Parts: sequence; structure tokens; C-alpha cells
Amino acid sequence: MSGHWVDTWTATPQRIEPGDLPAPPYAGGGGPGGPVLADATLRQTIRVSAGGPRLRLRLSNAFGTAPLPVTRLAVARPAGGRAGVSAIEPGTSRPLTFSGRSHVVVPPGAQAVSDPLDVPLAAGSVVTVTAYLADGQHAPVTGHPGSRTTSHLAPGDQCEATDLAGATPVDHWYLLSAAEVHADPGTYALVLLGDSLTDGRGSTTNGNDRWPDRLADRLGGTGLAIANQATGGNRVLADGLGPSALARLDRDVLARSGARWLIVFEGVNDLGVAEPSPAAQKRTAGELVAGYEQIVTRAHAAGLTVYGATLTPFGGHDYDDPGGCREAARQEVNDWIRTGGRFDAVIDFDRAVRDPAEPRRLRAAFDGGDGLHLNAAGYQALAEAVPAGLFAR
Repeated sequence: MSGHWVDTWTATPQRIEPGDLPAPPYAGGGGPGGPVLADATLRQTIRVSAGGPRLRLRLSNAFGTAPLPVTRLAVARPAGGRAGVSAIEPGTSRPLTFSGRSHVVVPPGAQAVSDPLDVPLAAGSVVTVTAYLADGQHAPVTGHPGSRTTSHLAPGDQCEATDLAGATPVDHWYLLSAAEVHADPGTYALVLLGDSLTDGRGSTTNGNDRWPDRLADRLGGTGLAIANQATGGNRVLADGLGPSALARLDRDVLARSGARWLIVFEGVNDLGVAEPSPAAQKRTAGELVAGYEQIVTRAHAAGLTVYGATLTPFGGHDYDDPGGCREAARQEVNDWIRTGGRFDAVIDFDRAVRDPAEPRRLRAAFDGGDGLHLNAAGYQALAEAVPAGLFAR
């Protein structure tokens, strides 16, 4: 069959902190220190960007120190085609296998790719993924806490159930890190390296209205898949809520299936946690520029075209220091992104969402409420600011 495998949905692997673990009895059901998700069914929904005739899934144990044993895994169509629901359409559940076996054990730090499954998917469709773990996994568990999508936990093996009996909702993803489709030769993935603004903080739970989702809607059917590799609180230079962008670049960007383009849209947290003094901010801005250059160099070596996005305003947020030192650094960084000539093209997100009357702030209509994060309208504006011509084949 002609074509190739392309990431059509991704969730950056993260270490699940204690506060984001499932509630009892799913967290340490056997007592303190016991396995997570033991004798439990986990049902999650994901929304693909590009479609294709075949599907395979990736499970991640990137941050685990114990093996991850998954007893059964299945995909289905969600009831009504909706995200975040616990029910599936009757008769649509299909088992996934790993090397022909229904179960898989993912070693610590590793991932597992399922066997391909013939299941045609349309661009923008929602898929239900159900896993049953007989033995569970000892923490730490790998997942993605900023799912903006409701998952469901249920007791026992309900992998094939049309609806889950006794289900508990939780707004996190666990274990699942990517879905790939076998796409036609002209379909490639755009990888997004970002923080909470790309992860979708401020978007609608189960609404799939982050700016990457809106971009996929806008360019759907053009052979563009989107791999959203953002994590809330992420920084370019130093670890924080997870590894830095520089530390996770190989795993989260360069190893993506079918990747052809990269958008780099982060750095605001680097400025925000640095001391609000002229010297500290000047130093951080210079280090950010050097960090961007490292990303471009490494991505170019892997054959990716790299686009830089300007940092959006944070006037009125906690990052907005009275002396304006962080704002001055943001302007310095944005000036380099626009004029430095290192990125293959520039996407001016700052211009798209800033208040023309007060450029250090977001437009009121786009402000998610804290001066930094956007609402659904703001994310739509970011999606519209990305030139479609950047993805010409």
C-alpha cells in the first residue's frame, strides 16, 4: 500500500504528578504505594487531524520506573461522534494488538506501537480508545494532564462495553501519546512546540477549540496533519513542569512520524520566572535567542522547515512586573524572531491578538481572564494568523 505513517494526534508525554492521578480506588487501589488503575478500564477520546484508511496507536511509559502492563486495548466510534463521552456506538469496537498479541508490557522509559488496524478515519473525526489494565502500574505514571478532554474510569474489564457502568470522569489523558494514520504520500505533519497557550489553557473542555484544532479545521483536507507537542508551564531553557523544550526536542519533535514542519511558540515562561530586573531579563532574552537557534539548527538537520511565532502579550498577568522589565525582554525577543533571519518564516501571533490601543495587553475579546491565556476566540485568531502558504508541498 502506497503512503506512509503520519502523526495525526499527539499528547506530549509527561510525568503525572500526585494531584493529577486518578481518584481512589483507581490510584493505589491496593493501599498506599499500590498500583494505579489496577483492574480498571480507562476510556479516552482523541480527535484526529488528518484521516486515513489505517490506524495505529502509541503508548508511552516515558516517565515510568515500573513496567506498564496493558491487558487489552480497543478503538471505537464515540456515541454521536462527540469528544469526552463515555459511550461508544454499538458494534464499532475493534481490538488492537501488539505483535499479534492482545496485551503488551511497556518497559520503563519506553513506548509501544500497536499493530496497524484497518479502520477508515475522516479528517477531524473523534476516536474512542479504551484500555483495560488487570494489574495496573506502580507510579509514576505517564500521561498528559492538560487534556481539555474528559476521560472515564470504570471498575473491571469493560473494554467492549457500549457504555461504562460506574464510570468516574477525569479531565486528563493517561498512557496514550500518539495516533498515526497511514496517509497518502502528500500528507505530512506539522509539529507544534509550545506551552499552555498551545496546550489550550482557556479553551473549552471537550470543545476541541485550541488554536491547533482550529488550524486543523481551517486547513482540513489539504494533507496537513498536526502533532500538538505542547505542555503547560513549559520553558525553552530549563525544566519546570516537565523537561525543557531543548531537552525534549528529540523525543517530542524530531522523532515524530511524517514530520515536515515545526512551529516554535514558547518562551514566555522563561521570561516570566526570571527575576524582573533589567540585567536578568536581558540575560534571559539572549539565552532564549540562543535556545531558538539551537532548535532551528537541530530541526534543520532532521529535514524540518522551522517557523517562529512571536510571543503574545501578558499585560495584567502576574508576569507583568511594575517596571516593565519582562515586557521589554518580550519586545527584544520578538524583534529577533521577526528580523533575525534564523527561522524559515515568522508567524506574528503577537500582532494577531494584541490590543492596538495598548499593545502590551491582549485584546479584551481574546483574554481568557488572566491577561496571558486566550479564550476560544483568541485561539481562533491565532489559527487564522498562520499563513496557509507555509505548508506548500
